Amino acid sequence: MERIIVTVEADLEDLIEGFIVNRQLDTEKLHQAIAEDDFETIRIIGHTMKGIGSGYGFDFISILGAKIENSGIQQNKMAAEMALDMLNWYLGKIRTEIYGEG
Repeated sequence: MERIIVTVEADLEDLIEGFIVNRQLDTEKLHQAIAEDDFETIRIIGHTMKGIGSGYGFDFISILGAKIENSGIQQNKMAAEMALDMLNWYLGKIRTEIYGEG
């Protein structure tokens, strides 16, 4: 299986596992919000992901967060579903490498 390698600063190494677990929890919340047409929850989750992804070295999560946030604002269920599919795919492919000194 081909992996997507994300290089993360050593200072963040202890936080990465929790960050990934929280994004996996986000996928569950998004799935439920989409099923319930809860566009405000979709927007909030996307906004949060957009804001924190790059800070942890996961630029693609910030990009997906913006897409999810916009789908909530526009109340576009199909766009939310597509972004959620991409997020699930990404989370299943990533592998982190640490650089620098912690």
